[in-house]
Amino acid sequence: MISHKLSVAPMLDWTDRHCRYFYRTMSKKTVLYTEMVTTGAILFGKGEYLAFNDEEHPLVLQLGGSDPLAMTECAKIAEQRGYDEININVGCPSDRVQNGRFGACLMAEPSLVAQCVEQMQAAVNIPITVKSRIGIDDQDSYEFLHQFISEVSQAGCQHFIIHARKAWLSGLSPKQNREIPPLDYQRVYQIKQDFADLEISINGGIKSLAEANEHLGHLDGVMIGREIYQTPYLLAQADQSLWQSTSPVITRAQVIDEMADYIDRYVSDGGRAWHVLRHMLGLCNGFAGARLFRRHLSESSSKSGADSQVLRDAFAQVSFD
Repeated sequence: MISHKLSVAPMLDWTDRHCRYFYRTMSKKTVLYTEMVTTGAILFGKGEYLAFNDEEHPLVLQLGGSDPLAMTECAKIAEQRGYDEININVGCPSDRVQNGRFGACLMAEPSLVAQCVEQMQAAVNIPITVKSRIGIDDQDSYEFLHQFISEVSQAGCQHFIIHARKAWLSGLSPKQNREIPPLDYQRVYQIKQDFADLEISINGGIKSLAEANEHLGHLDGVMIGREIYQTPYLLAQADQSLWQSTSPVITRAQVIDEMADYIDRYVSDGGRAWHVLRHMLGLCNGFAGARLFRRHLSESSSKSGADSQVLRDAFAQVSFD
């Protein structure tokens, strides 16, 4: 069984396999999520959308779609590929996602979400979970959320990750939908009280492990997204803070060593250093030289022949005194 005390949110264009490997160097317990991958990409795309490093476990595939047959077929593929769980995206409010009839608009169709969960869960032995909002547009009453959770959980979903903001399906960009609708943590707490047998995680506006621990007094899990992307070293103390691990906290220098080895392996296989290093820009934020660190990575990592030396040279410009 996976402990969902802390997870890193799926973030499009950000939480790729290089980003997730970087995060795993700092926390062995935190649950990692892929970027959202659509059923169409998996079934008909030409790219390698499901690739990951073995070190990334526990790892969840976030799946975008609403056709039960396609969702079930993708669930089978994901299980065969070795994913630990599959999460259905019922929270993204972008127009592109809505046009594909998935994401947050599916909150208005709980029976369809339930049908997907039921058929997927019957076809695989790994858990099917759901990530949603607390509501959409004017359908933002507690009763609306309660009914959604009730119907989908009866179909077999035992873990819900709830972004504690409602989503406006028109009029706001995805970025604005992460900032403008007010947070309502109490509504998520109430869901946990009303569905005590379900695993409920919370997402939205959480900026520290101390805040995460506060939420864990009411809920089963906390999901953090952009705060971790911007200040990734936050993960370094997660195992000790949330799971009481006795392992020593990894230092930034040790992270640099591990990632340097990873970069050189990736480059030797034909990859570009920037694909990895772009996720590491925030590693030294808050220290003297952090701006030089970011600048050196940005300016040097896309040059021909760039390898791990770019990272080591950038790190040498940071002072921790």
